[in-house]
Parts: sequence; C-alpha cells; structure tokens
Amino acid sequence: MNKILIKCTVAAALGGLLFGYDTVIINGAMLDLVKYFQLSSALQGWTVSSALIGCILGTILIGKPGDVYGAKRLLQLLAILFFASSVGCGMATNISSFILFRFIGGLAIGGASVLCPVYISEISPPKHRGLLASTFQLAIVLGILLSLISNYLLLDLGDQNWRWMLFSGAIPAVAFFLMLLVIRKSPRWLVKKGRIEEARKNIEELSSHEIDTEQTILEIQESIQTENAGKRINLFKKPYRRIIYIGIFVGIFSQLTGIGVVFYYSSQIFSIAGFSSGSSMIQSVILGATNLLFTLIAMAIIDKVGRKKLLLFGQMGMVVVLGLFGYGLLTGNITGYWLVALLVAYIAFFAASQGVVVWVLLSEMFPNVIRARGASMGSFANWVVSASLNFLFPVVIGFFGISQAAQQLGMSYAFIFFAVVTFIGFIYLKIQIIETKGKTLEQIEKEVLC
Repeated sequence: MNKILIKCTVAAALGGLLFGYDTVIINGAMLDLVKYFQLSSALQGWTVSSALIGCILGTILIGKPGDVYGAKRLLQLLAILFFASSVGCGMATNISSFILFRFIGGLAIGGASVLCPVYISEISPPKHRGLLASTFQLAIVLGILLSLISNYLLLDLGDQNWRWMLFSGAIPAVAFFLMLLVIRKSPRWLVKKGRIEEARKNIEELSSHEIDTEQTILEIQESIQTENAGKRINLFKKPYRRIIYIGIFVGIFSQLTGIGVVFYYSSQIFSIAGFSSGSSMIQSVILGATNLLFTLIAMAIIDKVGRKKLLLFGQMGMVVVLGLFGYGLLTGNITGYWLVALLVAYIAFFAASQGVVVWVLLSEMFPNVIRARGASMGSFANWVVSASLNFLFPVVIGFFGISQAAQQLGMSYAFIFFAVVTFIGFIYLKIQIIETKGKTLEQIEKEVLC
C-alpha cells in the first residue's frame, strides 16, 4: 500500500470518525440540555432522534448526487455540514434551532455512511480491500470513544459545558475538509463519466502499478453494467424476496439489541442507576473503550471463527446481560458497579458480534446484481429502528414518573424488553443466516437463491 492510497483511505475514514463522534456527542450534553431547555420526555427523545432522522434522509438522498458529482465533491459538502451542525448546536439559544442543526448533522452522517465506505472500496486494490474497508467501521468506533472522552474532559466548564461539547465536533470536521482537498477521484466514478485516461492514471497511482490497469477498467465497466441491470429488478419477487427480507431483519435486530439507546443515553442510564454525573461520564468512556477493543478483536477473528457463529455467540451473551441488567434494576438485587460491569459485558458482546458481523454480512449476502440495493435496504431498516427506539426510550422512562425510583422501574422494563427481542433475534438469525466464511461471492449467491 503506497502513501497515496493510505492518505485517501484515512481521509475517507475521517468521515466515519465524524459519524461516530457526532452521533454520540449528545450523550454527555443531554443531562445539561434537559435542565437548560427544560425538556419534556418527548423533546428529549426528539432531540436525540432528530439526527437519526437526518441520517435516514441522508442515506436516501446522497446516491444520485454522488453519481453526478462524485464522492470527492460530495464529501467536501458533508464536511461543511458537519462543521455547521457542531457550531450551530453549540450556539443554539432555543431547542428548535438546536434540533434543526442536529438534523443537519444527521444528513451529513447519513451521507458519509454511504459515500465513505463505497469510496474506500472503489479506490482499494483487491488484495487490500478487506483491510481498508474495515477502517471505516474502526473509525466510527474510535469517533464514539473520542466523543465520550471529550465529554468527560469538558464536564467541569460550568453550566453551559454542553456548548463546548458540541463545539468540539468542529475540529475533526475542519480536518476532514482539508484532507479531502488532496484525495484522488474514484476510478469507478471516472469510468462512469467516460474519463478513462484519468481513471487509468488514478488506478496506477493508487495501486503502485501492481495490477493490470486495462483489466481493472474492463471489470469496472462490467460491474457498472451489472449494477444498471439490477436497478430494473423487483426485489420483492422471487428469487430475491427471501434474501431481501433477511437483510432487512438483520438490520432491524441489530438495533433491537438496544445498542443505540446505551450509547446515546449511557450517562442518563448511569445517573438513573444512582451514579453522579462525573462518575456517569467516566463509565461511558469505559463503554467506548470496550467497544473499540472488542471491535478490533472481532476484526481479527471473524475470518477464522465465522460470521454466523460469532453473531449467535454475541446475541446470546447480550440476552443474558440485558436480562440481568433489567432484573437488577427491577429488584434492586444487582446494584452499583455490578450494573456497570453488566453494561461493559453487553458492549463487549455487541462489538464482538453485531457491531462488525452485520456490516460484513450486508456486504456479502446479496447476489451481485442487487448487492448495492440490498445492503442499502438493510442499512435503512437499521437507521429507522434506531431513530424510533431513541425517540421512545425517554418517553417510556418518563411514563413511569419523574422520581428516580420510577425512572429505574421504567428503565428495567426497557432492558427486559431488549433482552426478549434480542432472544427472538437469536432464533431468527440461527434459522435464516447462512455461513459465508471462506466462500466466494458466487458460492454465496447460489446458496441464498436456492
């Protein structure tokens, strides 16, 4: 891998870092936002989920402009949106403007979640594609951890420390924009636009002349033809209907584990469980560090252990710890740092399974002709469920009352619900998912369509 390839990959991966940073930065700010803007339970949910609704629209709307203008220009626009969102949220004087800028940030996150991994995949030589493509997921996890650390470090800046937490997102946004000024255009996009000479030059620079440039261009042209043919296929008719539904439910069950709720509301969860705000923040950092560590472990073993085995192991582990966490809050038999230990174990099980495996599966399990559309539908289902849960979580907690005991009761039922649906997900995935480890995309295609 040469310097040009690494530089382009790191620049695109910064979009993943901003993805993780901007989605989770609300975690530490939420306790003070509730006090400052006097938020009801519904407004708390809307404040968090507004960014996720922006994500949903961003994933839907980015495709066509990306085809027309290319990833480089669109990513520069997204960097500007990331910056505007961070500054706008930090300067907000009312909750309406805050939610508007959160929504703008969500558009950028959704767009980055589509364009960045696709760009990395398109510039990567085949022998390095798996490693380089995984840098986007790693950057998301790193962004989550950095946002939690930032929240902890900025905790003591006074009553309006939440403003500085949100301002902090402007720094990686500027770095992202500057890095994008020097990246190469995607060879695939250049071929689509008929700019063959420029595509040939970029392929040679990105691969250090290690691959057959003319053969690569022919393969890109064939891939584009396959993609165009796939756009005319009805996904909900045989033989594709079954695999499309599996992809959608893979995305749904990933979020029904409650992972978004834990990362967006962990400071509040720990506060309701009886911890101080400072203690809640440092425990959230521990969750972020655990997420990073076990993501790295999953990346290292996924091709040895297998996708399905890793997924089912993590799924059952989450059932146990979610159930124990809900039971502990409900009965009071599990308290204090035992609750922290349970959430750390939960994050470890998620990161080592769903956190990595789901995105690998969505990139592998669909036949070539519908792969992009199928993966997009699985991702879309994931975002919709995430937005819904993160809106409803504070509403459900608030339904039981405003006292700490009442909120603990509401939270215990929420986690018991997550345990139940995660178990249902375990059964569904055990029956429906095929193992894709060590198989070519063509072998996988034959299995899923039979």
